[in-house]
Amino acid sequence: MTSLDLTTAPDAAKRSERLAQWTRVLCVLFFFSGFPALIYQLTWQPQLFLIFGVNIESVTIVVTAFMLGLGLGSLAGGWLSKRPGIPPLPLLAAIELMTGAFGVVSLSIFDKAGEWMIGLSLPATAAGSLALVIVPTLLMGATLPVLVSHLVRRSGSIGSAVGLLYHVNTLGAGAACLVSTVLLFPFLGMSGSIYVAAAINLTVAIGALAAHWLDGRNPEAVIPAPAAFAERRGPGLGLAKVSALAVAGGFVSLSYEIFFFRTVSYATGSSATAFAVTLSAFLVGIASGSRQAGEYSETSSRAAIMRRMVDTLLMASVAGILFLPLLNALAWLDSGIVGVAILMVYLVARFWGSLLPYLAEVSIACDSRAGMRTAMLYLANILGSAAGSVLTGFVLMNYLGLVAIDATLVLAGIGCVLLLIVTVDIPLREKRQRAALAAVFGIVAAFAIPRLSGDVLENLQAKEVPGANSFTEVVENRSGIITVIDHSIVFGNGMYDGRFNTDLVHDVNGIVRPYALSLFHPAPRDVLMIGLATGSWAQVLANNPDVASLTIVEINPGYLTLIAHAPEVASVLNNPKVKIIIDDGRRWLRAHPNRHFDAVVSNTTWYFRASVTNLLSVEFLDLVRHHLNPGGIFFYNTTSSDRVQRTACRAFAHGARFTNHMVVSDTPIAWDFQRWRRTLASYRIDGRPVFDPARDQDRAELDRLVSWQSSLAPGSASTLDRPIEPCPDVLARTAGKLVVTDDNMGSEWLHFLGLE
Repeated sequence: MTSLDLTTAPDAAKRSERLAQWTRVLCVLFFFSGFPALIYQLTWQPQLFLIFGVNIESVTIVVTAFMLGLGLGSLAGGWLSKRPGIPPLPLLAAIELMTGAFGVVSLSIFDKAGEWMIGLSLPATAAGSLALVIVPTLLMGATLPVLVSHLVRRSGSIGSAVGLLYHVNTLGAGAACLVSTVLLFPFLGMSGSIYVAAAINLTVAIGALAAHWLDGRNPEAVIPAPAAFAERRGPGLGLAKVSALAVAGGFVSLSYEIFFFRTVSYATGSSATAFAVTLSAFLVGIASGSRQAGEYSETSSRAAIMRRMVDTLLMASVAGILFLPLLNALAWLDSGIVGVAILMVYLVARFWGSLLPYLAEVSIACDSRAGMRTAMLYLANILGSAAGSVLTGFVLMNYLGLVAIDATLVLAGIGCVLLLIVTVDIPLREKRQRAALAAVFGIVAAFAIPRLSGDVLENLQAKEVPGANSFTEVVENRSGIITVIDHSIVFGNGMYDGRFNTDLVHDVNGIVRPYALSLFHPAPRDVLMIGLATGSWAQVLANNPDVASLTIVEINPGYLTLIAHAPEVASVLNNPKVKIIIDDGRRWLRAHPNRHFDAVVSNTTWYFRASVTNLLSVEFLDLVRHHLNPGGIFFYNTTSSDRVQRTACRAFAHGARFTNHMVVSDTPIAWDFQRWRRTLASYRIDGRPVFDPARDQDRAELDRLVSWQSSLAPGSASTLDRPIEPCPDVLARTAGKLVVTDDNMGSEWLHFLGLE
């Protein structure tokens, strides 16, 4: 060993140890930087949905706006990374402080913006959504290229730097999904979650400044790239080619995320936790794949990395092919099938998550422009993701079913593989072998997925109703999946949604509730109904002899297709009293402040499903109040939730529980059972009387309904078997329950923990 070796070896070891320590500090900071970023996204999305609604157009706009903000932020970060005089950790601290400051006031900003953005056109809504999130997402997107540039200058490995930092940041986001689901949203609500995120921003900023100060006291030299890997340090592929691959990879990856969410949402009945759990599994998978790619890049040649890229995406195709057939085959696990789905989500995401670090390694040189080039690559990936959000969520899902989308995404992934095979620098023989394998996978996907997944919808749907394995009709569109069992029982996105039935004598679907409108109001001429579903309620309300007009707001146009095929309710579509509007109910009310009604009826979905707070909260009840004529009533479904029933009685001065609905008003409700009896006796639907006074069974049913008057007396036994329960008794029975607000989202998040 030479004297030079003796003097430099300890210095190299010391520098290597310093690099390891520095990298660990950077990873900890960037992990917790991803934590509040995801909390903000999960919190801001429902807040934006309050403004824009929760139909697919709004969802697509909000998700795309987030991505475009991140993409623009990556460009800003790349520009900053070329300025050697800007220290990265103080810059990270500044970004965290500004993000946290915006987060603290964000809900107020969104609320005020919503007041003047209601009713805007779709392009204006998209622009407004981007404007609302551009500042924080720009800040969030800037951090990756800045820190990558800095770590590259110290480590000499671009793939490792991108893989490691992308890993820890995405892993933090994935952990935030679970923490938000289990702790933050159920117990702190939106405002509390925002404050937690801002506190983490502040902590990361302080940590970054402390690390910068400690590092400045003992500066280290930049570690040169090891000579053993000099061959792979220079870029092997042009940035333009690699950017095209990044766009394709982003498109397929985000499209898979949307597809996975729809599948898990359907299998769980669209519970509020489905999105967070699916997103967490997807992000953890992306993080895991990114880290694996980074580690492989540290010790492998450029040719080996290119081979690994192709092989990894081929494995992603295999996982995509297996996804639905596997769920279909294991559906006998019942609720356990969700665990299988989450595992498959993780695996697919893990394979696709390796692509970005590999592309960075084979296309970006370890020089002063590494940060900017990383930003360009990241931007390309985000643009592809945004395109996937728009085309898959907004277009493909409107024309293709779940099985066809799975096959399409596998084929799109194989197309990405073939593009990669053409681009990478590996021997021609290996290219042909992998291209042939990709073609085989494509053929398998096209033929095997439909054959092995043909009845996956039947097998994944909840089995509460006998015969759930035989659908007589299915409607799939971008708004959801609607299924019909035995020509009469309707499910929406995997949960029971009602029946085609207007027969009050043989009441199998609680149809007595819309028939009771005249019990609550003496002359309900103008009625608004939120939610069309089977059309049974609409048919009953439209044929009420006192109703002159019925306005219906329905978010999913697929129900119109079902109703047109159901003879019992089909005529409602042509009833001159009826006007059907496809829109989000809350958004429509906010956009039409001058519309007033004698009654607003809402027979909407289960209290624990995603975004249901928008139609159950105190704020929504107050919005409805401003649309009621004097003496008007609001009659809506609580699906037997104590918390929702208490909220109704706290929001209005007068009211009662009627079966599992609440009827509330600011004025005393005009209960009149004799009037109700006369109305029921005169009811006709499609020219046929609902009751035949000549039949003993019909007269007995009328007598039974009128006898419910006895349960209206305050102080009667407060049980759910009691058909009518006045608000004083409801409040006594539900003492200790918190009311539902837009902020606490109590009904949808606490159910998951068994605390509703």
